[in-house]
Amino acid sequence: MPHTTDPYEDDDLDDLPPPQAVHHAEQALLGALFLAPHRLADLGGLEADHFSSHAHAMLFAAMRTVPPPAPETHRTDPTWLNTVLDAARPEAPGLAASYLHTLIEACPWPQHAVTYARMIRSDHARRMLGMHAERLAQTATDATLPNPAATVLAQADTLGQFLEDLSGQFAPHPGSLPRRVLREAPAGDSGEEALDEERLLLATATAHPAELRDMRWLMPEDFTLPQHAALWQCLTSLVHRGDPVDPVTVLWEAQHRGLLADGLTPSDLMALISTPVGSPEHWGEKILQRALLAHAHTVATRITAYTEDPANTPHQLITGSRRALAGLTALRTRWQCATATPPSTATRTPRASVLPRAGPPPRTAPPAARSFR
Repeated sequence: MPHTTDPYEDDDLDDLPPPQAVHHAEQALLGALFLAPHRLADLGGLEADHFSSHAHAMLFAAMRTVPPPAPETHRTDPTWLNTVLDAARPEAPGLAASYLHTLIEACPWPQHAVTYARMIRSDHARRMLGMHAERLAQTATDATLPNPAATVLAQADTLGQFLEDLSGQFAPHPGSLPRRVLREAPAGDSGEEALDEERLLLATATAHPAELRDMRWLMPEDFTLPQHAALWQCLTSLVHRGDPVDPVTVLWEAQHRGLLADGLTPSDLMALISTPVGSPEHWGEKILQRALLAHAHTVATRITAYTEDPANTPHQLITGSRRALAGLTALRTRWQCATATPPSTATRTPRASVLPRAGPPPRTAPPAARSFR
């Protein structure tokens, strides 16, 4: 993670934002350690990369490498301070001896070093969680990935493992839900490619309704257009009841569900579901993958919102992020059902017509279908 502005830079840079609370905690801890180097042994798992400031990180790393002095000697001899400064300067050349005095003055109570260290670890956890959420968001929107669903789920697993590790480092406490009021989630992808895939699924499912019995993994909420989701419910209802399925019966079902409104005419609907291409499973997988990626991006956005609020404690971040990430579980399960290797032809029940799942031959979307948003 990139560190904040080094604290020893010139004071005339008035456009710099004021230092965050963790900056003062880092100064207090380093000041405590300069006053009482033996307290290094009490800091547990604190590491140099937990600091938000590069200069502070280099000073702490130098303290870890330079043997601590005897307490009696350190009271009157500044040799250890100079040795630490010399060890840190190759990586932070702007450090000056005067800044060490600033750190010492910034420490209210050296006895509170462990508490200062816990503050630093907490802020580091918040920054790292934000980094994991950012990676998930980037992965969910990366159109160049050869297998986007698998990559997104792997990144979600990495984030989940990070949360598991954090939960062992910070004790739970009451009031564990994040206090951030979340901004509205971004709208799903309703571009022409997504709408074309949904149109082709509806048309192909109308032509081959028997395939829908094996597509329980696709849900109405996976569609980007509510009208398409409602038509999918029409199709699945007809199949579930064992009624005949063709463009006319779907039209009749849609009429009973009140879909012939808002500019959708019977002719429009008939044209929409009358040009099948490929197999329903092929288009269904594409729609489900798009829904999986969109939901992963929503999860990442929510976790990022949690981490942007410094009022949230580590346990609040852990609890809120776990709840957000749990929303991917149902989609993951449905995706695994959709992409599971089918049984061999020797053990499968013969069907009248098995369409290729690999997709249709190249062709454009049905020109007669109108788009209604």
